[in-house]
Amino acid sequence: VLVQESGGGSVQTGGSVRLSCVVSGGLFSTYLIGWFRQAPGRQVPGEEREFVTFINWSGGSTDYADSVKGRFTISRDNARDTVELQMNNLKPEDTGVYYCAASERYNEYAVRDWDYDYWGQGTQVTVSS
Repeated sequence: VLVQESGGGSVQTGGSVRLSCVVSGGLFSTYLIGWFRQAPGRQVPGEEREFVTFINWSGGSTDYADSVKGRFTISRDNARDTVELQMNNLKPEDTGVYYCAASERYNEYAVRDWDYDYWGQGTQVTVSS
């Protein structure tokens, strides 16, 4: 299974970025897909990657970290094996490497990084003030 993110970049505070994640080589429509991020210098063992959001296998259930609620929206298109993360009203604290991950074991709820089986390489998002 290959997970590939795209769409990162640099924006100013208040700007928007749309990330995409394509998952190939597996049964995409059965996977729960999540996004995590790692802020610069975040090195606490076991807490390097911060949960951002997930979407369940059908797209009927989502969850968001409190820090991004109302600003970020996750969606999926099972026909294209793609998940998108729309990020609006970005803040400097949103800066980091964003990782897309797929869970084969959990298809309804997963907020811990060890719940996920497949990971992308990450895409950088930088928000300047």
